[in-house]
Amino acid sequence: MRPEFTRRQFVAATGVTATTLLAGCTGSGGGGDGNGGSDGGDGGATPTDDGMGMEPTDPASAERVSVDRFSEAAGTLMVRTEENGLPGPDEPVDFDQAPFVTKGLGPDGGHVTYYNFDVQPTTPAPIFVLFREGADTPVEGQLNVIDAVPGDEGYNDFWHVHAVTVPESYEANTVTSRQAIADAGYEVTATDMLVNCPVVPDGSTATMRGGDSDPGLVEGWYRGTVVSYFQFTEAPLTSSGESVPLSPIWVTFNVNPGEDGGGPPSGFRTEAGSDRTHNVLATVPGQEGYSPLWLVNIYDNADFEAVSDLDSAQAAEVLASGAATVNCPVVAFP
Repeated sequence: MRPEFTRRQFVAATGVTATTLLAGCTGSGGGGDGNGGSDGGDGGATPTDDGMGMEPTDPASAERVSVDRFSEAAGTLMVRTEENGLPGPDEPVDFDQAPFVTKGLGPDGGHVTYYNFDVQPTTPAPIFVLFREGADTPVEGQLNVIDAVPGDEGYNDFWHVHAVTVPESYEANTVTSRQAIADAGYEVTATDMLVNCPVVPDGSTATMRGGDSDPGLVEGWYRGTVVSYFQFTEAPLTSSGESVPLSPIWVTFNVNPGEDGGGPPSGFRTEAGSDRTHNVLATVPGQEGYSPLWLVNIYDNADFEAVSDLDSAQAAEVLASGAATVNCPVVAFP
């Protein structure tokens, strides 16, 4: 009889945070189902009734999906142009440099640093973690399965964890696609856990973390091809209904929105001779209500010098409330 995976049971069974759990069951295997950029292969092909009608495949020899976070289909604030020099399709991205890192202020005025992974929707995408029947830990060596990459409809850096029950005889990486899970008729149980795992080109780097997670890349399956993603575990996340929770942030730009060249294209206003903004976060990891998905409020840059903490940010003149929801995991804070 399969266990019911509440968030508490799911985490307790492994002794780690949700995102670390996902990293711990990546293993190394491969496949290809002819979808999502694959040129063929049957690693993600339809299993038989018990899912054991195929041989497992090795991720090390599988085709890798091409990822482009800066195409017009994938990006919102960060879309590649000839002028901005953002990396090309499937080129490794160094997220430890501008414009992907911002230095701001915490609610008490302390210095914080966070990554910028662009606008993300509040509806998470599903990620599938496989468990053998009767087991409390994921199938060792099995890569997790997703069904969207940047640019696909329904993609989100935030993933809703679904537990998939497979037969006791299941071999890791026999299944490499969501379609194969559905065709096999495996039982799927939605947990209330969310994980922040931005999908990026293979070879990308983002070395800072606010938690204890490994900053290296994690591998997963996407329609029979291998995909790479980061994991951020600075704070546990649970779904709010079917939505990713939000936390407010107040930001200001060199040129106010509504003026020529104003808003994001003008860049965040910073202190003279410094890269420190006066963007103020309402919460930091460890505080109630923290979320790396920020609800952006834009304040008048005339108030820049007066803004030094949450109270002063809330007192500034707000030009736009709830302007966007952006994925900005905090990686350094007091």
